[in-house]
Amino acid sequence: MKRRSFLQVSALAGGGLMLGLVSARAAGADESFAPNAFISIDSAGLVTLMAKNPDMGQGVKTSLPMLLAEELDVDFARVRVLQAGADARMADQGSGGSQSVPQSWEQLRRAGAAARQMLMLAAAERWGVAVAEMSTDKGQVLHVVSGRRAGYGELAAAAARLKAPDPAGLTLKPRAEFKLLGRRVAQVDSAEIVRGAPLFCGDTQRPGLLHAVIAKSPVFGARPLSANLDQIKAMAGVRDAFLVEGDAEALKFPPERLFRGLQPFVAIVATSTWAALKAKQALVVQWDDSAYKQHSSAAYRATALRRLAEPGELWRDDGDVPGELNRAAKVVEATYELPILAHTTMEPMSCFAEPTPEGGLRFIAPCQFPGVAAKAVETLLGVPAAKVEVQVARLGGGFGRRFEADFVLEAGTIALRTKAPIRLMYTREDDMRHDFYRPFGWQRLRGGLDAQGRLQALHVKHARHAFRDPVTPKLRASLYPARFVPNYRVEVAMVDSNLPAGAYRAPGSNLNAFMLESFTDELAHAAGQDPLAFRLALLGKDRELKEPEFSPTRMKGVLRLAAEKAGWGRRLPRGSGMGLAAYFSHGGYVAHVVELSVSHTGGVTVQRVTSAVDVGPIVNLSGAEQQVQGSVIDGLSSSLWQEITIENGAAVQGNFDDNPHLRMPEVPPRIDVHFIERDIAPTGLGEPAFPPLPPALGNAIFAAIGKRVRSLPLRKHDLSWS
Repeated sequence: MKRRSFLQVSALAGGGLMLGLVSARAAGADESFAPNAFISIDSAGLVTLMAKNPDMGQGVKTSLPMLLAEELDVDFARVRVLQAGADARMADQGSGGSQSVPQSWEQLRRAGAAARQMLMLAAAERWGVAVAEMSTDKGQVLHVVSGRRAGYGELAAAAARLKAPDPAGLTLKPRAEFKLLGRRVAQVDSAEIVRGAPLFCGDTQRPGLLHAVIAKSPVFGARPLSANLDQIKAMAGVRDAFLVEGDAEALKFPPERLFRGLQPFVAIVATSTWAALKAKQALVVQWDDSAYKQHSSAAYRATALRRLAEPGELWRDDGDVPGELNRAAKVVEATYELPILAHTTMEPMSCFAEPTPEGGLRFIAPCQFPGVAAKAVETLLGVPAAKVEVQVARLGGGFGRRFEADFVLEAGTIALRTKAPIRLMYTREDDMRHDFYRPFGWQRLRGGLDAQGRLQALHVKHARHAFRDPVTPKLRASLYPARFVPNYRVEVAMVDSNLPAGAYRAPGSNLNAFMLESFTDELAHAAGQDPLAFRLALLGKDRELKEPEFSPTRMKGVLRLAAEKAGWGRRLPRGSGMGLAAYFSHGGYVAHVVELSVSHTGGVTVQRVTSAVDVGPIVNLSGAEQQVQGSVIDGLSSSLWQEITIENGAAVQGNFDDNPHLRMPEVPPRIDVHFIERDIAPTGLGEPAFPPLPPALGNAIFAAIGKRVRSLPLRKHDLSWS
């Protein structure tokens, strides 16, 4: 159907129904009303709302249009929601850093309010009354005094001729008047997902579509010298095979731009996925990898432990840490370490690309930042941005992996050479062995307690990977518990590697939370105090801190709520325990209580997780709950099972058999989520609930069997009872 077409309904002789397509002009319909890039209303009353940020399972394709619908005052069940592609008119289109809702909170509500104002003005002019006498309800403009009403579709043409008001001058609804926000709304794509409708990049079909696979060096940073390309080209179904020289430095993150370069690879293009994969099995490549083969996880660990024993770069030094540790009634020491993790999104990397007649490229790309991908194509492939079109498919998971534009650049490179539509597909092994990983991390911590069990001094030494951090690295030393411990020192040492590191759900926070919140639990037990009481005492009096922002009031609020709802302090059977942890990340405050049991053979069973969350007002209650529950499951999965090890410069693990994930029967029967809502601008929810889960799990194991977990994954530990 053309955009302006609609269905005409006619009765058939003898009873029946005939549906016919009639053009809008032939039917005498007026132009639709599209006051901004986010909303359009046609003369039949069909309201279309655009979701500007990519949806990777966090539900923004539902929650962002809810912001529009609230201020537009339209029944959400009677609107159509479309996913927007890269569009300069829609600022902040990326999905990352838990920023989709915070950045859109006012922008989209004001867009909806502007459209509503224009519709009321159109009705006021039609009826010759003051616009102040107008009101709206579920897609209709009402004049209560006269009893007149008109649907938005009836007013669309008149509203389209009006000048749009300045959105900044409009008054938005107070939270007490919300009709939609804060309620439960099903994800708009749920039915399509259940029935397998074509939503994902892998569903894309085109006449003459070719299928592409690539091979990269197992050793990070190596380039191809030669390959048996003639043999590959002679195989059934293969259309082309070629080397792409790329940039051997592409894995490094260039500080001058938001994307990396094009990595070296070998491409195979075939008429079917089967033919492409069979050819890849026969591919033999000589790689220039000798400079990188000395890298290994064992070598990184040895370097890190050595660096922890040496003086590091001083990032913060409050008070007299050495003196207070010498004077302390009790000193607690521990070393924590965390492994490399892969994102392992359910959908491996994929991208559709096709040349356009005007010399450009059209992509269907499941990328978190479509605008960044378009800019990367312009900069590195030489295609002008005006000729780069990026349509956004639904993402089969992201967690930071699809922030990178590598797979888009690779697909574009292949499409430009083949001059045909292609679909690039990674195998699971490609995806897991060529990720941009959550890097390793180590911390050596020393805490000094006075005679009353109060924390007087804390010395934290990091050995960390030099990777892109969403927070200026030195600023991280100013985050909690800074300003709450009178004597606080942070030292840092870097461990060099060839590891391609990137953003992984709550970057930086997911490392620090495990180490600091686990050690806080150790300090509480060493002080002979309840872990909840110890944390509340450490947070001290209520106050609001700035530069950096932190609210002990809100942190204490989630701690108390999680503890209350979990029944903190009740007696549990032998071998069972509760663990508590809380963290402030990406503007949100989250506390978890994990309740579990450990069998005599070391098997861990998590019965229940109770979560308390303070991220301001909730947009979609169902979606918000799912985000927290998903973070809990993700945190359990990575903590129990996952790690990537490096040997001879390459990732060892390649699939779910050697890098397992939590299975359905292992998911806790109960994951209870409780929200503290406030009349403030909301913060995001995709990341804050993840960091405190691993330490809560480890603290629960200590409570159950007296064994302290200082490294992950748990499958590497003997969890016999202590």
